[in-house]
Amino acid sequence: MFRHRHHNGLKTAGLFAAIFGLLLAVGGMIAAATSNSLFIWVFALIGLATTAYGYWNSDKIAIRAMRAYPVSEAQAPALHRIVRELSQRAGQPVPRIYVSPTQAPNAFATGRDPEHAAVAVTEGILGLLDERELRGVLGHELMHVYNRDVLTSSVAAAIAGVISSIGQFLAFSSLFGGDDERPNPLAMLATALLAPFGAMVIQLAISRTREYDADEDGARLTGDPLALASALRKLELGTRRAPLPPTPQLQNASHLMIANPFRAQDVSRLFSTHPPMADRVARLEAMAGHSLR
Repeated sequence: MFRHRHHNGLKTAGLFAAIFGLLLAVGGMIAAATSNSLFIWVFALIGLATTAYGYWNSDKIAIRAMRAYPVSEAQAPALHRIVRELSQRAGQPVPRIYVSPTQAPNAFATGRDPEHAAVAVTEGILGLLDERELRGVLGHELMHVYNRDVLTSSVAAAIAGVISSIGQFLAFSSLFGGDDERPNPLAMLATALLAPFGAMVIQLAISRTREYDADEDGARLTGDPLALASALRKLELGTRRAPLPPTPQLQNASHLMIANPFRAQDVSRLFSTHPPMADRVARLEAMAGHSLR
């Protein structure tokens, strides 16, 4: 929909190529270890099945994790007006609107396509941002749906899950295989440990590139990059004051949120689903400066 100055789409494609290459390398290792490629297909089918379920029900899973409830236009007129205006500007259906009863300031959008999308904000973000900043945040979140980022993250999660499953099988084979004709057990064990780690790092890097794209596209949709930059500054401080607990349910939904909802000590930069706020703000400010020239 938009041309990106920072080539985030190319970075995402490159990361997908890397994770596919890792999958092929690990698959080759297990085929050599077992002299049978059937196990690769079994793991792949399991990964695809679980990912298809998560993708098809992504809106329900995230909303349930955040305990969000639907709000009518009478209950949240400004929220409905902003979402409706931005959806119409993008030429897309208006998504369902939810509010999460938590003071941790955040927002997310999910759904397998624009026809089945939902956008949710927390009570904390409604109290923290003004309407202009909230519009910037909602533009960002809607672009996640319009860019099919839920599909992108689901595919990356599927491949990473398959690699992790294969890694576990390799670890078992290296310890109990006992066949001298098979590959070096130490090499297999190293692959079993390092491949899932590498797949996870690449998966998280894909998530970070999608955040940059949603920032750029959302700012273009609203026509106000500085509003989103201002919102991100407030969200960085707000999530520090009111972080969410890193429970498994929230960890699975955290990549959908506009700001990392956890404390900084709970997640390192390498394992973060979000780019540093300072980088995102700097890009948006540069974008605003470029549009004013």
